[in-house]
Amino acid sequence: MAEEKQSNINVALVHFPVYDKTGELVVSSVTTLDVHDISRICRTYDVDTFYVVTPLKIQQELVGNIIKHWMKGYGARYNPTRKEALHCVKVINRLEDAITDIEQKSGRKPKTFIPDAKDFPQSISYEQGRVEIIKDGAKLLVFGTGWGLEKGVIERADVVLAPIRGLSEYNHLPVRAAIAIILDRLLGNP
Repeated sequence: MAEEKQSNINVALVHFPVYDKTGELVVSSVTTLDVHDISRICRTYDVDTFYVVTPLKIQQELVGNIIKHWMKGYGARYNPTRKEALHCVKVINRLEDAITDIEQKSGRKPKTFIPDAKDFPQSISYEQGRVEIIKDGAKLLVFGTGWGLEKGVIERADVVLAPIRGLSEYNHLPVRAAIAIILDRLLGNP
């Protein structure tokens, strides 16, 4: 039997360090809906690992219980496609842990891509991002929760993607919708 090829694309959903709406650095809450939906999105786009990044043990246990239910519990028999999607989820303490994990698997540090709802001087278009993401080597797409990733995380990114622009000035998509749009723009069939 041929060994399945590992994807070089990874996704991280970061719950710390992120801002709240007052501009304070906080740990945002993990939501079960995000874990379910983002894992399904990741499976659709052949993402290797979906990292849920939270330093809080109670939230790590929550995600672990979700995975256990759908991978080994009643949920595995009830909905096998959910089991297939959740197979890629990994809970970690810090974003640096995801980078280390990818480096251990691939043999080199991943190139980090960060989309943001605001423009930055170094932001590139999705057309340019599509060219960058197909280059050799592992990639890590980093998504913030709350009111966005801490500024230093964005400044350290290899690639900053331009904001998603809809038909109005409103720009506050749920993170799972943003992930679906961005993965489709970068990886989907034109």
